[in-house]
Amino acid sequence: MKRNELIKALEELNTPKGLICLGGIPNDCFCVKRISHVDKPDMWEVYYSERGKKYDSVLFDCEEDAYDHLFDIVKGIKQRNPRLFDAPKNHKEKLTYIFVHGLSGWGSYDETYRRMPYWGMRGGDLMEYLRGQGYSCYAASVAPTGSAWDRACELYAQIAGTRVDYGLAHSSKYGHDRFGRDFTGDALIPEWDKNTKLVILGHSFGGVTARLFAELMANGDQTEKETGIADLSPLFSGGMGDRIHSIVTLAAPTNGTTAYDMFRDPAFKADNVRVPWWSKPMASMMSRGTRADADGRDERDTAGYDMHIDRALDINSRIRTMPEVYYFAVPCSFTIKQKDGTHRPKNGMEPLFVMRSCQIGAYTGATNGGTVIGEEWMENDGLVNTVSSMAPMGAPSKPLEKGRVKPGIWNILPTFDGDHMALQGGLTKKHEIKGFYTDLLGMIDSLV
Repeated sequence: MKRNELIKALEELNTPKGLICLGGIPNDCFCVKRISHVDKPDMWEVYYSERGKKYDSVLFDCEEDAYDHLFDIVKGIKQRNPRLFDAPKNHKEKLTYIFVHGLSGWGSYDETYRRMPYWGMRGGDLMEYLRGQGYSCYAASVAPTGSAWDRACELYAQIAGTRVDYGLAHSSKYGHDRFGRDFTGDALIPEWDKNTKLVILGHSFGGVTARLFAELMANGDQTEKETGIADLSPLFSGGMGDRIHSIVTLAAPTNGTTAYDMFRDPAFKADNVRVPWWSKPMASMMSRGTRADADGRDERDTAGYDMHIDRALDINSRIRTMPEVYYFAVPCSFTIKQKDGTHRPKNGMEPLFVMRSCQIGAYTGATNGGTVIGEEWMENDGLVNTVSSMAPMGAPSKPLEKGRVKPGIWNILPTFDGDHMALQGGLTKKHEIKGFYTDLLGMIDSLV
């Protein structure tokens, strides 16, 4: 088909705005471009553009063949996700899905993502797959070992396409620069305005990041407001809660994790827990990889500090459950309860997690703040207690009932049978997760 025939055919399919680029600067869309090739003066290239990178490139000698191929791509997307094309052309409620990585993770701004995507890992780039299903999905890059506050500020800057502002009060208190990287002209998403509707999915500590980000978007921060500075970040002013559609936590330490607290309890001897000999060097490797670099800042401004149970509960006390936002939690478990009541990891757990899983599965006690850690905390995914990855303590919650999902309450999905990295596709052991996310995003999309 010719160009004008393609445009008409795309209109008849009610193709969503932003899915196709036939001119101008491509950004997160499928493209057709005339190029000069070493062997032939004129060729036509069809590809997917993401943040200046080309994916799934196919070359054609004939312009009409390129348009035919592009139209076949669009028809395939519509067949897999017809609802995306059912909305009116000026529909303002199309959801934008932002995926936030966990501790020591990485996103699309990081070179590591090109070699091994955090979202999908051994199974291939999940973002690319979901975009092929018609969903607008983006992988954020926040500080690997930064605090929930710092990561939330970085997330906002990437989404809004602006300079990272950690806040005058916060940066002064914790001893680091107020400003960070400037994402002006390099935003994570193509559009950011009052019509933007975000679904924030956070894995592990990314779940805490997502929840604090939503709180700041809605209500800002009073301490930052009281600084009285003229250039206060819009994030600290709040008033943007209506841009948050849903929050999804995935194996998140919502209420902290005993992986940190048990080492503060003098009554518990972690070294006395029986573990496989080979798991000790693996655990040491993981500890080194998740330790925050010393850069002069207060140690309380790190992910490791925020994941202590008392600190997690303190963070929870300032995060409100908003009545208009949908909340979902996906807990993970990969342990087996033993006759003595303790929990041991199942066969097949990532080797990095085995030692810590054994210790978490044997610990009961109390935090410095007095929170009692009973046997219900023993079940775990290798790093996070299963009970902690459900709803925030005291927040309204219920088991997920598809077809009866309401905002303002945590909907707890069935516990996922997998270790802490299973929902990412697996570090050393491949997990098939595409179906899980297709179902999850399909359910959330149906709420619009």
